[in-house]
Amino acid sequence: MTKFSWRKATLVAAVVPMLALSACSSTGGKPADSGNAAGGGQVASTPRIKVALITHAPAGDTFWDTVRKGAEEAAAKDNVELLYTGDPEAGRQAQLIQQAIDQKVDGIAVTLATPDALKDSLKKAADAGIPIVSLNAGEGVSQALGAFTHFGSNEQLAGQAVGTRLAAEGYKHPVCVIQAQGHVGLEARCAGVKAKVPGTEILYVNGADMTSVESTATAKLQASKDADVIIGLGAPITLTLLKSVATAGSSAKVASFDLNKELAQKIDDGSVLFTVDQQPWLQGYGAVDAIWQTKRGGFKIGGGQPVLTGPAIVDKSNAADVLKFAEQGIR
Repeated sequence: MTKFSWRKATLVAAVVPMLALSACSSTGGKPADSGNAAGGGQVASTPRIKVALITHAPAGDTFWDTVRKGAEEAAAKDNVELLYTGDPEAGRQAQLIQQAIDQKVDGIAVTLATPDALKDSLKKAADAGIPIVSLNAGEGVSQALGAFTHFGSNEQLAGQAVGTRLAAEGYKHPVCVIQAQGHVGLEARCAGVKAKVPGTEILYVNGADMTSVESTATAKLQASKDADVIIGLGAPITLTLLKSVATAGSSAKVASFDLNKELAQKIDDGSVLFTVDQQPWLQGYGAVDAIWQTKRGGFKIGGGQPVLTGPAIVDKSNAADVLKFAEQGIR
């Protein structure tokens, strides 16, 4: 798979030792469990610890199933009781952090899509001596909010990767669709695209209502005849945008961020140009395993810097290979 080499990209290598030890809700697309999924191999003989994984997952978004699957596999290997919760509403996410503190967890892994809303509760966690790892969103503020490392993609650079590719292929008027206004990671993606393709327009939609997403995007494409590519910032959004393009009778192509099985198939059959994968399984796995590592030996994965899990381009040249892993629910 084509990969990019960015600043701090060498930190991806920090994931390797963790893997060697094993072979945009309330809870995403399926009910949470306690992390007893079979991960293969022998369970660690270290004392059992309790780790809370708290995300901003909207209901039904299968992206978070992939994050959780990685977290569950690390938990099964590390003798960790995993408490998975999440909510797209920032205030509720802060309450879930407080709940984890009250439960006297041994570590907290958290997404920072709305960092200002979480800073007070995270300070309480840090003051209580609870190790914190961030993942997926909030790389730029992670350390300031008390996390000792972050697992995710640099969203600004991921957006620039998309913009660079689109510019090289001659696209001049992208529409970048943001499904959650104010989400720092999504805003950074579109800003990165616009930095490379100045003609980029931002379109805000309500990602909690796919019918609304489809109608809003359709109206935009009908009104903007010069739009030559429309970009979804998540696989379910992108799959909905394909319907908008058809309904609008638009000639715009479709590109994406993130991945699931259906999107991998659309890339393989040529319906979608490409996607930028942030490899969410690695985010969940790395976050839980990093907390175990710090409890196990005081280890600090990443050396105080983010561990990059992306960006990684998936296009027609490698989509068939990636699809095999997507069908297993790990890509």
